[in-house]
Amino acid sequence: MDITDYPAPSRDATIHELREFSRKLVRELGFMRSTLADSDLAPSAVHAVIEIGAAPGISAKALGEILRLDKSNTSRQVARLEASGLLERAPAANGDARSSALYLTDAGQKLRRKIDRYATDQVSHALRRMVPADQQTLVRSLALYADALAQDNQAKAAPADASATRVMASEPAGAIVEGYQAGCIGDIASLHGRYYSRHWGFGAYFEQKVATGLAEFVGNLPAAGKALWLYVENGRCLASLAIDGDPRTRIAHLRWFIVDDSLRGTGVGRRLMALAMAFVDARYDETYLWTFKGLDAARHLYESHGFTLTEEAEGDRWGTRVTEQRFTRTPA
Repeated sequence: MDITDYPAPSRDATIHELREFSRKLVRELGFMRSTLADSDLAPSAVHAVIEIGAAPGISAKALGEILRLDKSNTSRQVARLEASGLLERAPAANGDARSSALYLTDAGQKLRRKIDRYATDQVSHALRRMVPADQQTLVRSLALYADALAQDNQAKAAPADASATRVMASEPAGAIVEGYQAGCIGDIASLHGRYYSRHWGFGAYFEQKVATGLAEFVGNLPAAGKALWLYVENGRCLASLAIDGDPRTRIAHLRWFIVDDSLRGTGVGRRLMALAMAFVDARYDETYLWTFKGLDAARHLYESHGFTLTEEAEGDRWGTRVTEQRFTRTPA
């Protein structure tokens, strides 16, 4: 049988369709209403509650960058939430008197859970009308589109504000979660074991080291200054990043950062990094990580978030001899 490759739509037709779909999404998700997600808050305030809840201690500056709000609009938004009893400020962990850390109050946490339930139900009901294969195609496509928009917005904003370097695209609802999830230790160890065996020849020693270290870390959660973020899909953990910090020394260790090959290019890694950087900026004077020479894509991501190479030497801490590298970052 002959296979015919039908011509793709023109670029103009694709742009027109995406604009049509985008307007429909805005309407159907409720962004044209004065309030959103079964709350009494405007859409921008709802998103502020979600982001502060996802990254407790985030600064107003970082919040504004995520929400794409200028300084004055961010200040007004924070002031309204504070006056409503949903938000409270605390001194910045780095001692900067010009900045403060933002946290949800108990009322704010309660509202965030209500918003989460509403959004989860909204997405769940829509997904019931789609077969599983189409659901996964939708997630991948939206992630790619959101990440492309974020990169374009970041490039446009760079000349006006060179400090706006950390951008997090909107994540698929319920995809990124914080804290231990059943099965995550095995999933993360498996991700590390398969990837580093396939590409670098690492063996059982490395996978065991990941599993035992992670199990010990997770067993101590929740703990002050420590956090674990996971990208969970269909009950499986497909990406992870942890911050193992010591509040006494004010130094944090970024660990177990891995993204499944199926998610590469979707922006999940950048979103995990954005969450982690907001977390450490509110608590620590220094963050470091260990990697090894040859992981060029990861190095680019680290450097784009302010990490610089500070140490390099031959070593075999992972069971295979490589050029080990330490990258260090201090808050901007």
